[in-house]
Amino acid sequence: QVQLVESGGGSVLTGGSLTLSCASSGWTYNTYSMGWFRQVPGKEREGVAAIDSNGRTNYADSVKGRFTIWKDNTEKTLYLQMNSLKPEDTAMYYCAATQYTSPSFVTSRDPALTEYEYSYWGQGTQVTVSS
Repeated sequence: QVQLVESGGGSVLTGGSLTLSCASSGWTYNTYSMGWFRQVPGKEREGVAAIDSNGRTNYADSVKGRFTIWKDNTEKTLYLQMNSLKPEDTAMYYCAATQYTSPSFVTSRDPALTEYEYSYWGQGTQVTVSS
């Protein structure tokens, strides 16, 4: 199975920046999607940003213009650059991944921001933004 390990979380002030990393291993297929989700206690998990094996990206409206997702194709590491951070961004951030048997699948849709689309999850890294 695909294994995911997040890192880079921490505490920052409002307006600050932070970069999260997700190291992956155990891939079987070359067609995939990876994403970042976040969750606050008592609330459902929210899709933040996603990217597929073709480089197509998708962002939640709440982070558009502030967050950037990208991947290192050689090392299969996923990143999330977070700028202009707000207290509302405080959450546990999770790296997620899924893989597909059909190479054409990722060309037919945007990478998913829905939790049920993903099969593999990291342990999470905490991001705290203070006023």
